[in-house]
Amino acid sequence: MKIAVLKETRPGEKRVALTPATASQFIKLGFSCTIESGAGYASNFSDEAYIQAGCSVAADKSSLLSDAQLVVKVNAPSNSEIEMLKSGTIVVSYIYHAFNPELVSILAKQGVSSFSMDAMPRISRAQSMDALSSQNNLAGYKAVILGASHLAKIFPLMMTAAGTITPSRVLIFGAGVAGLQAVATAKRLGAIVEVTDVRPETKEQVESLGGKFIEVKAEGVKVEGGYAKEVSADYLSKQKEAVNKSLAQADLVITTALVAGKKAPVLITEEQVKLMKLGSVVVDMAVEQGGNCELSELDKVVVKHGVTIIGQSNLPSTLSQNASELYAKNIYNFITHLATKDGMKWEMEEEITQGTLITHQGKVVHPSLQQANA
Repeated sequence: MKIAVLKETRPGEKRVALTPATASQFIKLGFSCTIESGAGYASNFSDEAYIQAGCSVAADKSSLLSDAQLVVKVNAPSNSEIEMLKSGTIVVSYIYHAFNPELVSILAKQGVSSFSMDAMPRISRAQSMDALSSQNNLAGYKAVILGASHLAKIFPLMMTAAGTITPSRVLIFGAGVAGLQAVATAKRLGAIVEVTDVRPETKEQVESLGGKFIEVKAEGVKVEGGYAKEVSADYLSKQKEAVNKSLAQADLVITTALVAGKKAPVLITEEQVKLMKLGSVVVDMAVEQGGNCELSELDKVVVKHGVTIIGQSNLPSTLSQNASELYAKNIYNFITHLATKDGMKWEMEEEITQGTLITHQGKVVHPSLQQANA
């Protein structure tokens, strides 16, 4: 089976879908791997490293795609790339099908079978394939480092001959993979950390990492597959009331809250930003889905009411070497689950296949999209 790895075209994207190490693993299983020239350079993987791993390197994208059976990417292929694919080609990448109906339609019309890495079921068998978790783990770490670099003070308690420096206070919205890694990172740096989450069951995880959990007594939260699917206005109102004291004391606030298939909820309004300390910092990790802070701006650092608000998207790409290594392992585990060197298994009723297959044989097949169109 022929695997093609494309160079990412999204602005600012530095990751690559396969590293030389994972490509070598595929080759040992009998797959062949061809890499678009320069695809790994921004992640510190040279063309020569891929060649030494047993890959071919192609300078021409159209010939690479015309011969490929399986195309792997981080981000979804562009329209021009899809046009180069022959019917029956398989694509594995992030697709975010709920937000990209036009892309899904184009993939189906081209006869491409597409699998979305962001649709991986939250089941134990799929943990090693869960790219959202592997990338969010890195993003949670980087959010703390990014926030700390914009603060005018240090994180840890420091006792000096000139006096004592009190530790910074960090408030984190959301205790998913990114939020928990942010807790762990901020604690390692010596901060006092508080966390709020719509799922009360995350309290134990937060406390095990040394954070303080802010409890909100309210109904109106629906959780599905480990993610919040719906959050009521009543809950958001009570959460706002519960966290305002902590928000006013915080030096750094990190927001990670997403709702599956919907715009990110606004958790920090302009009114609340005005309550924050002069010089405090907000890192809005949900900015690509509309943002958790009302004043966030995509891919910009802005200062509003004396508060620095960071809206950088794609944080995993800023740690491209590690992010590529982890994503490539997710890809390897996923593809070896779906296929052998001789081709795809096409186990259509199998839970992982059913959860991630978006288009197949000219049709949109993902259950959530079929229900939406019913």
